[in-house]
Amino acid sequence: MASQKAVYHKTTLRNGLRVVTERNPSVRSLSLGVWIDVGSRNESPAESGVSHLVEHMAFKGTRRRTARQIALSLESLGGGLNAFTSREQTCYTARVLDDHLDTAVDVLADITCHATLTPTNLKREKSVIIEEIRESLENPSDHIHDVFAGTFWADHPLGRPIMGTAQNLSRMPRAKILDYIKRNYRSGSIVIAASGSVSHDRLVKLARRKFEFATGRAETAPKASHGSGFKLNLVPSENGQTHLCLGYPGLRYASRWRMDIVALNTYLGGGMSSALFQKVREARGMAYSIYSYHEAYRDAGVFGVYLATDKRRVREAFNIVLGEIARVKGRRVSATRLDQIKQQLKGQLMLSMEYTASRMSRLARLELLTGKYIPLEQTMREIDAVTPSRLMEAANRVFDDSRLAVAVLGPATRSDFKSAAGK
Repeated sequence: MASQKAVYHKTTLRNGLRVVTERNPSVRSLSLGVWIDVGSRNESPAESGVSHLVEHMAFKGTRRRTARQIALSLESLGGGLNAFTSREQTCYTARVLDDHLDTAVDVLADITCHATLTPTNLKREKSVIIEEIRESLENPSDHIHDVFAGTFWADHPLGRPIMGTAQNLSRMPRAKILDYIKRNYRSGSIVIAASGSVSHDRLVKLARRKFEFATGRAETAPKASHGSGFKLNLVPSENGQTHLCLGYPGLRYASRWRMDIVALNTYLGGGMSSALFQKVREARGMAYSIYSYHEAYRDAGVFGVYLATDKRRVREAFNIVLGEIARVKGRRVSATRLDQIKQQLKGQLMLSMEYTASRMSRLARLELLTGKYIPLEQTMREIDAVTPSRLMEAANRVFDDSRLAVAVLGPATRSDFKSAAGK
């Protein structure tokens, strides 16, 4: 197995910067990531969207490279650069052949430590992101998740859109953006992660020489809080369909129940064989898309379900979802079905681990959210340890009807959800 060949190493530099690697000599490529342990949940209301804006601006020019030179830097070598912003992290990634490790580190260090954020580029990129926001607002299957986050988390930063709002971005001054970087892009809150054909010692030497982050740690994000009581948010729109998200308080990333929740998610809405897909789409033809998901954060989580259906079938679809949730709370999943779920989870995990980028992401998230490395073999054992009784107990821990939140985008009425409102 590929996991048996991988060798893990971790080094913490004097300034607190962590370097974690997983070497796999069976490949010629490597994936490298600079993980900043800040995201949209670190932002004040006036800063909403700044993490994502900073990520964009990193590619628009440095003291040494223009935006075009950045774009060509790794593409001209057959590799590539990318980045993303989440609610808890901002990540800059590179994928190259092992011969080009030095260049990849140099480019990533340049864009994360020396971006110039010129007024001209800043104005232009704000316009780009505003168009990105408009595109999301016009895509209901995307927009509903922001609506749901606001419903579930209320005034907490986790409830704000990662991209912020067009109004907030347009008036955000350059000085505020630079101040945000100064406060949060700090060595003690940054992990350099790499997977593939990579020399740990070589990467440590390069990281020590190239990355020039301020010392210290980023500001602590507000503790997660989602309140209590049933929440229903109906947002009218001109959509032909009704888009629906419902969710419950989930578990933090490092919870000992995490694998049980992963299995529970797979059972309910994790693929075509899942209970919700079979009941709502296959048996009744009520929706094209329906799935469940569990988002695990440092100190909290959310277990959600999404579907889109005709306005005349909203009530029926909603009640089927609640019925399946009640069923898994009150009756054990059969051992045969659970064995299928376990094989599905282990197969998906091992297939994803054939990609250096997936391994690198797993490595970095484990370091940031747990502070330790978990071998794949241990994760496999954790999957095997899930039992029908534990699955049912996990369902009863998470699916607290008194804390259910429902967000609806499109035609619907409060009466469509009276089965939940009365609980």
